[in-house]
Amino acid sequence: MFPEYDIIVVGAGHAGCEAAAAAAKMGSRVLLVTMNMGTIAQMSCNPAMGGIAKGQIIREIDALGGMSGIITDKTMIQFRMLNRSKGAAMWSPRAQSDRMRFAEEWRLTLENTHNVDFWQDIVKEILVENGKAVGIKTGIGLSIRSKAVILTNGTFLNGLIHIGEKQFQGGRTAEKSATGLTEQLITLGFEAGRMKTGTPPRVDGRSLNYHRMEEQPGDEKPGKFSFLDSTSPLEKQRSCYITYTNEKVHRLLEKGFDKSPMFNKRILGKGPRYCPSIEDKITRFAERERHQIFVEPEGWNTIEVYVNGFSSSLPEDVQYEALKAISGFEQVKMFRPGYAIEYDYFPAIQLYDTLETRLISNLYFAGQINGTTGYEEAACQGLMAGINAHRKINGLDKFVLSRSEAYIGVLIDDLITKVSDEPYRMFTSRAEFRILLRQDNADLRLTELGYQLGLADDQRIHQLRKKQACIHEVMEFLKTYKLEPSSINEKLTELNIAPLKERQIIYQLLKRPEITIELLASLNDSLGSYIETHHKETIEQAEIQAKYEMYIQKEKDLVEKSKRLENYHISNNFEYDHIKALSAEGREKLKKIRPSTLGQASKISGVSPADIAILMVYMGR
Repeated sequence: MFPEYDIIVVGAGHAGCEAAAAAAKMGSRVLLVTMNMGTIAQMSCNPAMGGIAKGQIIREIDALGGMSGIITDKTMIQFRMLNRSKGAAMWSPRAQSDRMRFAEEWRLTLENTHNVDFWQDIVKEILVENGKAVGIKTGIGLSIRSKAVILTNGTFLNGLIHIGEKQFQGGRTAEKSATGLTEQLITLGFEAGRMKTGTPPRVDGRSLNYHRMEEQPGDEKPGKFSFLDSTSPLEKQRSCYITYTNEKVHRLLEKGFDKSPMFNKRILGKGPRYCPSIEDKITRFAERERHQIFVEPEGWNTIEVYVNGFSSSLPEDVQYEALKAISGFEQVKMFRPGYAIEYDYFPAIQLYDTLETRLISNLYFAGQINGTTGYEEAACQGLMAGINAHRKINGLDKFVLSRSEAYIGVLIDDLITKVSDEPYRMFTSRAEFRILLRQDNADLRLTELGYQLGLADDQRIHQLRKKQACIHEVMEFLKTYKLEPSSINEKLTELNIAPLKERQIIYQLLKRPEITIELLASLNDSLGSYIETHHKETIEQAEIQAKYEMYIQKEKDLVEKSKRLENYHISNNFEYDHIKALSAEGREKLKKIRPSTLGQASKISGVSPADIAILMVYMGR
C-alpha cells in the first residue's frame, strides 16, 4: 500500500510542518503523519508569532529557506517591533496572527510542496532494526517503512488535561492523546519526564467593553518577517487591548485554590517559568495588586478572543467569576475555559547536535518532545531535524549552527548540554553574541548557508546579493559625505543635542546615540534625497553597523577566541575514565552528554575550566 519513504515525520505542528517542508524541498520523499488533518499547524495557545528572541528565530528560519516567516506574513493581522527603545540587538518582531488562516496557509503550502504525502492516523510504535529507525507502525496496524523518522509529538504523548478536579486524556482540547510511543522509547533505553503547560479561556469579543481597556495598535509603519519581496507589510491592522486584574479578581481565584490541580499536587510536571498560570502569579507575586491581561483577537473576522495572561487550571466556574471582575469583562461570555496539560518529554541531552537520538540511529526528536515551549522554538528544531535527516540518509555531512551564527544554534546547544526540568524558552539574554545575532541581519548571516543546502532558492540569493551591494554603497556614502555645522547646528541646539564644531562625516556623527540617519536626513535636503532612493532595510542596516561598529568588532573577537575550543573535536567514544585528573562531577557530565567539541564541553553545567584545561592538555598529547 505504501512505498518506502525517505523520511516519516510524526506530528503536524510547527516542528513537523517545518521538518516536512525542509526535507521535501531538499529532495526527500516525505510522509507527514498526523492524527487530524484538520489541525495541521494549529496554534494551540496564543495566536501570535515572534516576540522577544522568538522573532529573531522566525527571521532565521526564513533566511535559511524555511516557511514560518512567509506563512506569518500572509496571515498576520497586526505587526509590532518590540524593544525599539533599546539597542538594535534587542529589537524583536512580533505578529498577531489569524489563527484559522495560519493553519489553512500551512496546509495549503504543504499540499503544494512536491514530495510531501499525508496520512491521518496515530503512531503507536517506531520500527527499529539493528539499532536503526526504519519506519512506523500506526494505530490501525499499518507498518510504513522509511530511512529516517522524525518525532514531533508536541503535548500529545500521554497528554493529560486538568480543569479543576476534572482530568481527562487529551493532547489538546477535544483531541485525544497519543499512547504507546513513550512506553516503547523507555524500553529502548530512553529517559522520559513530565512537563506541564497551560492555556487561558477563550471568550466572545462581542461581550467585552473595549472602552474600559487600553488600546494596543500595531506599528504605524508595520514591518514583516520574510526577507522575500513576495510578501508585503500590512496596509490595515487589528488592535489588541490591555486590561488588568485587581484585588477582587485575586480573591475570587483564591476561593478555588482547594480544587486547583496545581496546589493539591495532582499536576506533577514542571510548568514554564516565564509563562505562569494566573493562580501561580497571584501566589508567587502576592505583593502585586494587579497583573496585565492582553486581549487578543483570533483573526480578521472571528469574534473569538484570546485572554493572554489568564492561563488557568482552576474550575471553570471560578475562572468565569474571576473574569467578570476584570475591567471590560463585566458582561463576558466564555467559549471555553482555560486548562493545564501534562505530557511526556525526553531530555534533549539524549540527542546529538543534529537532533538525532544517540540510542537509535536515524531517529530524530524536534519540538516540545525535547522539553521546549513555543511555536518558534519548535519550528526551528523541525527545520534543523528535517535538514539533518535528509543529509544523513544521503551520505552528506551534518549541518549545525554554532552559538555565534544563530539563535537556533544557541537553542540547540543549550538543549543538548544543559539539564533542565522546566520547559525551555528562548530569550535574548541566552545568546552571548546577541549584537551579532540581530533580527535585521539574519539573511546576511544565514541565506548563503540555506542556498548551499538547497533550501534558499535563486530568488533569495539574488535579493541577498543586491542587499549586500546596496549596504556597501550606503556605507561608503556615509563614510565620505560631510555635513557643514551651519546646515544643522541650529536644529541640533533646539533638540538639546551638542552642535558640530567642524565639518564631520555622517559615519562618525552616527556614533552619537541621539543622532539617527532619519534626523540628519530631515535637516539636510541632499542627504534626504539620497536616503529616499534606498530601501528602508538597507539604510537601517548601514546605520546599525555604523552605530555599533566597536561593539560588533568586540563580539567578533570573542567569537574567534571561542572558536579555538570548537576546533578541538571529541570523538563520541572518548574514554573520560582514563583521565584521572578530571573532577568527579565533570567526568560524570561529560560521559552523559558526550560533547562533540571542547567548546560544547565548556558550556556544560558542572564541567569546570580546570576540567577543560586538563582535556586540552590530554588531547594535545
